Amino acid sequence: MDKIKMVTPLVEMDGDEMTRILWQMIKDELLLPFIDLKTEYYDLGLEYRNETDDQVTVDSANATKKYGVAVKCATITPNAARMTEYNLKEMWKSPNGTIRAMLDGTVFRTPIQVKGIAPCVKNWEQPITIARHAYGDVYKSVEMKVPGAGNAYLVFEGADGKEEKILIHSFKGEGVISGQHNLNDSITSFARSCFKYALDLKQDLWFSTKDTISKKYDHTFKDIFQEIYDNEFKEAFEKAGITYFYTLIDDAVARVMKSKGGFIWACKNYDGDVMSDMISSACGSLAMMTSVLVSPDGVYEYEAAHGTVQRHYYKHLAGEETSTNSVATIFAWSGALRKRGELDNLPELMTFADRLEKACIDTIEAGKMTKDLALITELENPTVLSSQEFIKAIRATLETYYA
Repeated sequence: MDKIKMVTPLVEMDGDEMTRILWQMIKDELLLPFIDLKTEYYDLGLEYRNETDDQVTVDSANATKKYGVAVKCATITPNAARMTEYNLKEMWKSPNGTIRAMLDGTVFRTPIQVKGIAPCVKNWEQPITIARHAYGDVYKSVEMKVPGAGNAYLVFEGADGKEEKILIHSFKGEGVISGQHNLNDSITSFARSCFKYALDLKQDLWFSTKDTISKKYDHTFKDIFQEIYDNEFKEAFEKAGITYFYTLIDDAVARVMKSKGGFIWACKNYDGDVMSDMISSACGSLAMMTSVLVSPDGVYEYEAAHGTVQRHYYKHLAGEETSTNSVATIFAWSGALRKRGELDNLPELMTFADRLEKACIDTIEAGKMTKDLALITELENPTVLSSQEFIKAIRATLETYYA
């Protein structure tokens, strides 16, 4: 077959460790044989981020604004151990956090469900989509180690010079402090994105915070959601036969476990990070979840919702064979290609994205899968494939659609 042509490039953000290895395998086996792939490439591997003082992350986000669609590999957010391992200049912030803050969008994450792999929560009949706020909170926090006894204050100095000051804590010894913030404009964008997405999917929307404890910070989220719903979306929700539901985060967790699924669960930034991992793991694997960041002005960034698979990477470096699930990374590419095709009116590219996802699912349902899925599948005698074998098996399935 002739390769499918592209008009506008995707922004391609390469990443770290085992997912970086999979990234190249996916391009070589599943994309380049079928597509005349056009991308604007940015290396978000930790070494190059360190070399550029993390400017490459900012550049990739600006490129995403320019071209409208990006696809991102998993990346390392360094801790103290990574500082030493990679000889870093400083402990660079999460690249996901930087990109999300610059795009000011909402992350929507949905499990990829396949036959033969039932959710751990047996009553989950339909996927639960996590809508994760993509700005602020712990991802934009500033931190300080308290060296000893003394008073810590939260201070706000207004543009008019007036100052508000609140005692955080009177320390009797060493400790730590974290300062977090958010923006009403960003919370408003988050709320509108969630309500619009719920209407598109015609699914109920849940939202949860801890406003009983956080009476100003979390309560602001609750109030903005309610105001926007009442003023802009209530009538449309009622007409569509769907509901908006608010509850505390701990109550939401309990309700989710007893639900049948099929709704959107909106969460603050960190809550969404944790709960999306819980949902995806319960549905099979952290590598079985789609993730897309949608900005208010219609910019899309697709990524895998999991980490860089460090343990498998060390095995790979030691020459050992790995069996790493690449489905979420493949779906990041397919999602970006479909959106690029949609925006550029390229039906062949959109069809290819659909077929690529179908090839992943059909391969797994045929009993060919990576070890993480083989351990939990209800299919008898599954064939456990290595990282590369699994991608090659998907290619073989994909080629049958074009035979």
